[in-house]
Amino acid sequence: MLVARRLVSTFIQRGNNSGPSGLFSRPHGAFPELEPRYLQCTCCWRSRVPVAGFETLNANLIPTAPCTDDLSLDTCFTADQREVILRTLNNATELELAGVKLLRGRKSVNIVDYRTKNGPFRSLESVVNVPLLKHKSALVVFNSILNPLKKEKKVKVQLMKFIKPEVDRAWLEEATSIVSIICGTNKVAWAHVDRGMMVLDWQQLDCPNFLKGTYIASSYLNDISNVVSQLPPADFYLVEKPSISLQNTTLFPIMAHMRSVEAMLFALLEPKIYQTDSNTPPRVLNMMRLAVGRHFGLMVGESRTSGAQAVRQMMTDSVTQKLPRLNFPQDLLLKYRNAFQMGRGRGGEELCDALLQAVAFYELLSESSR
Repeated sequence: MLVARRLVSTFIQRGNNSGPSGLFSRPHGAFPELEPRYLQCTCCWRSRVPVAGFETLNANLIPTAPCTDDLSLDTCFTADQREVILRTLNNATELELAGVKLLRGRKSVNIVDYRTKNGPFRSLESVVNVPLLKHKSALVVFNSILNPLKKEKKVKVQLMKFIKPEVDRAWLEEATSIVSIICGTNKVAWAHVDRGMMVLDWQQLDCPNFLKGTYIASSYLNDISNVVSQLPPADFYLVEKPSISLQNTTLFPIMAHMRSVEAMLFALLEPKIYQTDSNTPPRVLNMMRLAVGRHFGLMVGESRTSGAQAVRQMMTDSVTQKLPRLNFPQDLLLKYRNAFQMGRGRGGEELCDALLQAVAFYELLSESSR
């Protein structure tokens, strides 16, 4: 009995000396004091939220309040940051605002319209009055203005490396219009585009004798002659140079077909033999397919994907943008407005490629001249 009383007395005494935490309190000096850990608030990236851990059990944690929908946007940023954000929102053009995250499209238009009607923004909180801009999206916009994403430097494609035969740049720069020609397995497509980036003609023609029999020269010549007779006059004719792997023997028939059509186009469109020392430029040029794919970001490894989406975007921008990348006449927009929809099985890849090749030619020529 005496031993039991002593044990109980010992536990009670230890409990009284251990403080409010009881048996779980660590003795003073047993471990070094560690600083609490925090995570940043994902709304404003300025507030801090404590992280629970062994080293924070006895720490006095006083977190800063994270941003909520009830918290004023102005309190989430310093005075200097607010000044930078407001200066951008009040002075940037619609095109410049479209480069900010979440502001591409209708939101940038709404900002310009709002400040035109109501005057410049005087606080960050007033931005939520703009249609389509709420608290959370406004926070993303403000942080994007303060910390713009660094755009990856686009690798420039040198035009002169992908145009054959080599010609004087001055001849290309003086051209008023070009015809871009794409050969398919059963059709030929072309796009006639002038220097002002206006599509003058855009169509394709079926060639029923392609890949029939053993490449009968007379049949091929009939189809190609029919195509050439319908091509509009231009300063240059760009014939796509396909990139077919020589290691894939199953593609040899396609390669022979492409080379045959290419040779006939050169012969019929270039009636005279081009002399390198002549003062007259050649009319027919080759443009590498890979160069066009890289220019529009259509390459996946060494393979080129469909350009239908890029063409659809150009057609949309032609109607909605003040300065579109390419201008289409109304009749062509109506003719091809539903021609390149996904999953419709309509094809149209030759039409897309002909247009993209023409655009790449002018844009690469402009970039290389800077």
